[in-house]
Amino acid sequence: MLDGKTILVTGGTGTFGKAFVRYAFSNFNVKKLIIFSRDEYKQYEMAKHYPPDKYPIRYFLGDVRDYQRLLRAFEGVDFVIHAAALKQVPAAEYNPFEAVKTNIIGAENVINAAIEKGVKKVIAISTDKAVNPANLYGATKLVMEKIFVAGNSYVGAKDTVFAVVRYGNVVGSRGSVIPFFMDLRDRGQHLYPVTDPRMTRFWITIEQGIELVLFALKEAVGGEIFVPKIPSMKIVDLVKAIDPAGEIKITGIRPGEKLHEVLISEDEGRNVVRLRKADKTIYVVLPQFPPRQIVVEKYKNYERMPEGFRFKSDENDWWLTPEELRYMINPEPTSVEVEAVAR
Repeated sequence: MLDGKTILVTGGTGTFGKAFVRYAFSNFNVKKLIIFSRDEYKQYEMAKHYPPDKYPIRYFLGDVRDYQRLLRAFEGVDFVIHAAALKQVPAAEYNPFEAVKTNIIGAENVINAAIEKGVKKVIAISTDKAVNPANLYGATKLVMEKIFVAGNSYVGAKDTVFAVVRYGNVVGSRGSVIPFFMDLRDRGQHLYPVTDPRMTRFWITIEQGIELVLFALKEAVGGEIFVPKIPSMKIVDLVKAIDPAGEIKITGIRPGEKLHEVLISEDEGRNVVRLRKADKTIYVVLPQFPPRQIVVEKYKNYERMPEGFRFKSDENDWWLTPEELRYMINPEPTSVEVEAVAR
């Protein structure tokens, strides 16, 4: 579906952007891939692996806070994936206005620039922290979701479509607890800080996140929030998966931290349909305000979730085993492992 298309990724030098570039060039014949981000050094590092003289890729230095720069970057773009955000919870709490400028005003700029330049579809990446937010980061992502859904009401005669994907913790991403625990283990420190032994989290691989974005690009007609059915795991079990001999130190829940995560709230559950695609289940949160007729028609025959439905990490019916988590972290054997097997 990306063959012959021009795709722009905001925040394109982050975890998602780097993985998306690799996935897109491996699976599609894109016309052009534009990396839009504000860090010139990260663009320089990415260009070592994907130089513009060998790949149909362009590096565009800019900030989503700058509307005029977005207008220039969006010229001739078919699809936009909006991944740019300030994501660190403590940093957002200490610098709230900066988080608002990037996560909310920046999202508004993306919407307006996309409409102005006639972008076909824009998919924003959200987080479980946007559901019943307990910190400023989650609150800004909630607002981002709301304005992206509402953006479909502002397109007028144009056919730009806005939708959102929402998922949980990405295995191995920057800021994830998994690299932190693995670093402790590799340095020979086998005492792991856990805030509460009851804590549970949703987990997804970056490849699954990319596949969800591509699904949304294909299926979205305007205003949907796509949520994958993904597994949960207790943090204490995660420690054992990384270091079976590890010990746990309980430190207490930090400000703005939840005991369990919610990907779909009970209030949203009244407007959720379930899609089954091959071996995957994807929930779609439909717009709660009167949606456009095209949304009504597309989903009118899909399975509605029952009253009281919610998707919460401690109530999940799908739990990761330590072996499954290890496979998610390292799905393919390293060259060293292959040589060891050969011997």
